[in-house]
Amino acid sequence: MDFNEKPKWEYTHGLVMTAMEEVYDETNDQKYLDYIVNFADFMVENDGAIKTYKKSDYNIDRVNGGRFLIGLYEETKVEKYKLAIDELRDQMREHPRTSEGGFWHKKRYPHQMWLDGLYMGSPFLARYAAAFDEPALFDDVANQIFLMDKYGYSEETGLYHHAWDESKEQKWADPETGLSTNYWGRSIGWFSMAVVDVLDYLPEDHPKREMIIGVAQKIAAGIIRYQDETGVWYQVVDQGDREGNYLESSCSSMFTYFLLKGVRKGYLDQKYLEHGKKAYKGLLNEFIREDADGGISITNVCAVAGLGGDPYRDGSYEYYISEPQRDNDPKGVGPFILASLQNEAL
Repeated sequence: MDFNEKPKWEYTHGLVMTAMEEVYDETNDQKYLDYIVNFADFMVENDGAIKTYKKSDYNIDRVNGGRFLIGLYEETKVEKYKLAIDELRDQMREHPRTSEGGFWHKKRYPHQMWLDGLYMGSPFLARYAAAFDEPALFDDVANQIFLMDKYGYSEETGLYHHAWDESKEQKWADPETGLSTNYWGRSIGWFSMAVVDVLDYLPEDHPKREMIIGVAQKIAAGIIRYQDETGVWYQVVDQGDREGNYLESSCSSMFTYFLLKGVRKGYLDQKYLEHGKKAYKGLLNEFIREDADGGISITNVCAVAGLGGDPYRDGSYEYYISEPQRDNDPKGVGPFILASLQNEAL
């Protein structure tokens, strides 16, 4: 899965397993649980060690898979899953942070918070806090969302910038604000899913709950401004008519999930329901292909996009539209399944 030649403990697998867990919860069909167990048993050794995982990298992407492991442990009570979960939790105790406590995206990307990282870390930590009674962790999770909102939001566009560099040293960072320039669809999609998923675990009486719901409302108000007439969204969200831009299925699936779940849970005004329903129809019309073998494919998934690194990714418009597109990339598959479940629940 995820176009890897060798097994890898990666956030993409965690995303698909989270989708499968939701399908299992909805259907109670054993085959979905078996799918999750097969993956977990292949990747997690009897002593709880996770194949290919290296804590010392301090890469927030790697902890996302802990979220489905919590559900799997609660379902099966297999001890090695708990050991693996605790190892991932342990990473975040020492994970490097900004001056205000925001998790760096990776140790090798110092001083940087990315929208993507909010999805990778926050729902896992919130679920851990709820499952293993660590209430102080809820405050930490809320602070991550607060900081991303504080630094990443644009009043002018109503959207969130992909990333923020506290040190303002990166070539992609504005020298005054530290923000990356463009509004990449999937990064905002990760953030949107993170916010509504964290609320699943955060106590009803938590003092920061209303702040987080307020962030969800800001995200919703922003993204509907740029919803295409087809119901879906562009790779670079606010530049729909610019040459090279394209309708992209992973961000569109994420926004659909976010809108439908947000309305269903009462975080978002009912007016967003029509946007969510239009988006789901758009997903089916624009991206879902019925294959000759009877299978279903999702098309137009941006394979990957990031900032910095080697070769250096500069966060320009040209960069975001140049990354390859794939069919059935898990970053589209997982959110489409999750969006479909929300659509059916309504």
